[in-house]
Amino acid sequence: MHIIDSHFHWWPRPIFEALCKRTSVPLAKPNDKGCYTCVLQDGPDYVMNLWPEWFDLDDQFAHMDKLGHQVDAVGSIGPFSVYFSALPEAEGRDLAIQWNEEMAAAQRRYPGRFWGSAAIPFQSEKVAMDVLDDAINRLGLMGVNLPGSIGADPRIDQDRMQSFYARCAELDLPIFLHPTDAVFNHMLDGYNGALHLSLGRVMEVSVAAMRLVLSGTMERHPNLKIVMSHTGGALPYQSGRMDKNTRAAQLPRPASEYIRRMYTDTVTPHSAGMRFAIDYYGIDRVMYGTDYPCWDPSACLRFIEELQLSEADQAKLFRDNARRILNLKSPASAQAAAE
Repeated sequence: MHIIDSHFHWWPRPIFEALCKRTSVPLAKPNDKGCYTCVLQDGPDYVMNLWPEWFDLDDQFAHMDKLGHQVDAVGSIGPFSVYFSALPEAEGRDLAIQWNEEMAAAQRRYPGRFWGSAAIPFQSEKVAMDVLDDAINRLGLMGVNLPGSIGADPRIDQDRMQSFYARCAELDLPIFLHPTDAVFNHMLDGYNGALHLSLGRVMEVSVAAMRLVLSGTMERHPNLKIVMSHTGGALPYQSGRMDKNTRAAQLPRPASEYIRRMYTDTVTPHSAGMRFAIDYYGIDRVMYGTDYPCWDPSACLRFIEELQLSEADQAKLFRDNARRILNLKSPASAQAAAE
């Protein structure tokens, strides 16, 4: 079977080597796994400890090849996306451009098998727009990443962000909305990160998405293509509560109508959650995704098998939806563009 993994993480080492040279947060430092520990803020006890599977794209594809399927991958940033906005403006801009160039190089190395999305620093409107246009027009990346907060500021709905959303809607760019570690880790500390990782990131991405709804951002930009990670966070399950309690925002439509206009993936470690996401969003808006290397793709495949989808719905979930939603080029056209 031909599969496209819409939620896949490959991170280039040079970015983290640059962070290792910093002496104040955010920074990185070598760890005992031959990789890096990333520290975003002073104070919270949660840090990102990374292992080798994050950093070798050739090895990652070799792992995918062992699944018995042809697996292509869409590279998104995940929780690291907030670091570009937590740095000083010029430094965040330069590191984002370096990240984007690494993604573009990987696209050329694996035409039609790997697609990279862009890092955007959001310290200022001008920097964000300049990096966005460079990533799309010069480097040919397929989408952009939106962290759940701008540094430690959770207001991704503020006025200066609206030009970014308008530009993404105009270009039909998918926006990968992923939680980070900048907000709820303070109140959900302890337990070796278990509470934050279990609930903090789910809360952050849910709050971030609702800010886009309640601020009218989704209303103003009806073509905005938000790809919610982790089967939509808490929003599908709490959709009725959203409609009941968001009337004060004076939206012209119920909040659930905007939530259902988003897209999501299959990143949840149980089949009931996957089924609920498909029932809520509709099969045409859910894409296969594994969060690799954070989650085992073979486990994801087993849970999907439990859903007993029809062949037509399997084709949509595993491949066709990603091609349509993310505007992915076929291997032949990607190869031609690379030559």
